[in-house]
Amino acid sequence: MKSWIPDARNFAYLTWKQVEALPKESTLLVLPTAAIEQHGQHLPLATDTLINSILLGAALTRLPREMPVYALPAVCYGKSNEHIGFPGTLSVSASTFMAVLRDLGASIAASGFKKLVLYNTHGGNSSLADVMARDLRAEFGLRVFSLFGSGGAAFSGLGDQERAYGFHAGEVETSFLLSATPELVHTSEYTVNYIADIAKPEVLRPENAPATFAWLTRDIAPSGVMGDPNPATAEKGTLWIEEAAKKVAAALAAMSAYQNWHKP
Repeated sequence: MKSWIPDARNFAYLTWKQVEALPKESTLLVLPTAAIEQHGQHLPLATDTLINSILLGAALTRLPREMPVYALPAVCYGKSNEHIGFPGTLSVSASTFMAVLRDLGASIAASGFKKLVLYNTHGGNSSLADVMARDLRAEFGLRVFSLFGSGGAAFSGLGDQERAYGFHAGEVETSFLLSATPELVHTSEYTVNYIADIAKPEVLRPENAPATFAWLTRDIAPSGVMGDPNPATAEKGTLWIEEAAKKVAAALAAMSAYQNWHKP
């Protein structure tokens, strides 16, 4: 698997003696969570995991060298049962995903660390990561933070429809990979599918509404794409990676500095 994590920020490259010497109260460990799942006919199964590494790696290069922030190896397998039925999707259950995070949290706490970020780039993991952030805080006294995707980047020039409903193999994800791994993008295989139209509001929507309905991808997107990859370009990807890296880096810096709590 390709990685963009700087070697000096890669926790798994340290020896146990180097880990022992880290300042446990202030060191911030980042646990990436992602997925191996279908991303239409034009993007690889590893899209969410690759994007996690691309954005996190770019963010880590922006942090001051003396700031003790390290990336843990990614949890590549996520709760992806919405994509079951598409060849290649590898999903774990909610209980398995949460158990893995719980056990990793136990190991992190046993090593004496106090601060952990759950950095997630797969929508199917989001609610589970939020639950586990609270549970890890309660069970182990860890100071846990949650961070999703681009960290709130604006994505300059992205249209409103794509911003709302282009969240799976659409313009943004395709542009990211055109910039970072163009050899993995099959540009002749683009398909377009929107699961809702911002110009035709409905009471019930699959996403981004107060009232939603549960869905499986095969119910609403036969090709597996939710969005339009056709406007994607490498230039947009490079711009949007930089925009996201600034946001993610700012969030990590704030998490590293944050001390506003009572110790358990």
